[in-house]
Amino acid sequence: MRKTVIMFLVVSLLSIFAFGCVTKDYVKQQIDPLVDRISKLESRVSAVESKLSALDQKVGSMAADIDQAKKEAASAKALAQDAMKKATECCDKAEAAAKRAEAAAARAEAAAARCEAAASKEVKAFELKQKK
Repeated sequence: MRKTVIMFLVVSLLSIFAFGCVTKDYVKQQIDPLVDRISKLESRVSAVESKLSALDQKVGSMAADIDQAKKEAASAKALAQDAMKKATECCDKAEAAAKRAEAAAARAEAAAARCEAAASKEVKAFELKQKK
């Protein structure tokens, strides 16, 4: 009976060790395709991460460009408003000068008319004196 128990233990131990080796090979066969897939996925993930990083940099530079464009637009708007203000002032001054010139021209025409009237009176007076 002791021999049977010892035999049973020996056979059990041998079968455990024998199946252990087969189990390692089986596991290796099952894991190898997974390792390949995982390495491919890791390479794809790293490619996607590098593209994402590049896009991040582009977005950052675009945001900086947008900020710069906003500043330049604000500056251009301020310059345009200043130019409009100065143009309005110049236009107002030009209109006032034109009105003064128009008034002066009207006064000059009136003076010329008075001069013509006075000249015609003097001509008549001269003609009358000549007849006498």
